[in-house]
Amino acid sequence: MFYHLLYPLHTQFSAFNVFRYLTFRSIGAAVTAFLILFLSGPVFIRWLQKKQIGQVVRDDGPESHFSKKGVPTMGGLLILVAIAGSTLLWADLGNSLVWVCLLLTLFYGLIGSVDDWKKVAKSDTKGLSARGKLILQVTGACMVGLFLHLHPGYDGNLSLPFLKGIQPDLGWWYIPFAVAVIVGSSNAVNLTDGLDGLASGTVMITAAVYFIFAYAAGNILISDYLQLPYVLGAGEVAVFCGTIVGACLGFLWFNSYPAQIFMGDVGSLALGGALGAVAIIIKQEFLLAIAGGVFVMEVLSVILQVGYFKISGGKRIFLMAPFHHHFEKKGWAEPRVVIRFWIISIILGLMALATLKLR
Repeated sequence: MFYHLLYPLHTQFSAFNVFRYLTFRSIGAAVTAFLILFLSGPVFIRWLQKKQIGQVVRDDGPESHFSKKGVPTMGGLLILVAIAGSTLLWADLGNSLVWVCLLLTLFYGLIGSVDDWKKVAKSDTKGLSARGKLILQVTGACMVGLFLHLHPGYDGNLSLPFLKGIQPDLGWWYIPFAVAVIVGSSNAVNLTDGLDGLASGTVMITAAVYFIFAYAAGNILISDYLQLPYVLGAGEVAVFCGTIVGACLGFLWFNSYPAQIFMGDVGSLALGGALGAVAIIIKQEFLLAIAGGVFVMEVLSVILQVGYFKISGGKRIFLMAPFHHHFEKKGWAEPRVVIRFWIISIILGLMALATLKLR
């Protein structure tokens, strides 16, 4: 909105020329999203408490989590408001890629909100059936994959980190590949959201990394120099990434240990889907396995645990899965687990940035 309303005034007032720059608008988007969370957070928390929209805790979870029962949940609604509001204010709304990111995020947020509401209303930790949730997620991701495949100038080529000049073309198979990335990313963040501040912190770090890649992918000179796939209009996706960073930072103010509010599935499914959509749009799909390595680690821990449990007839690799609960069972304090996972996420983020030169 600001881009359309204020930038045209630069011919009369040169100061308005700053609205042309992606860096300025991305920072503005991040600050705006942060302030929306920071200022409205206390009011929203009190409203959730009044409506008794509280966390439902699993009976088989760590004992330290029993005290979390009743803590306000569905805080992801506020994250979505911040992301949507800030995107509408600071992004170029004539850019279709921005709308793809935003609409996919909101759709996944809708799935998560229904899931959360079923849990809260019925005091049931199961929520939506896994099958129903997956069908909805796949439907949304299919729409994104189909749109991009039919988008002028867009192709089904893959960008592989560390492998210069190798870009296999998947053709129509790019659509199911996009679905796998988006749905996988969404569910991975959902699995990670088990400790105070863990998901919001790691998503923030990953989104910051993708902000840099989106900016580079949308600039024909920078992308050529760094040998990245150039995607027309991808620069505006950097503004969207800025809103995620700001929203997660603002939410972390209230979600850090001991949490005053949880994001719920409405937040985790939406944020994971957003990261997946960004990765697909700027053609850095495999980079998500590096920058979002913590999410990959969490998913693999569940797959290994379940698989080994079935094969071995009841034995376990970890004390509990996802992986972060394993360390809780070993006696680590929750803040220690979270901060160390953040450190790992930062290291992985730096490794992802290093791929800019290692090509």
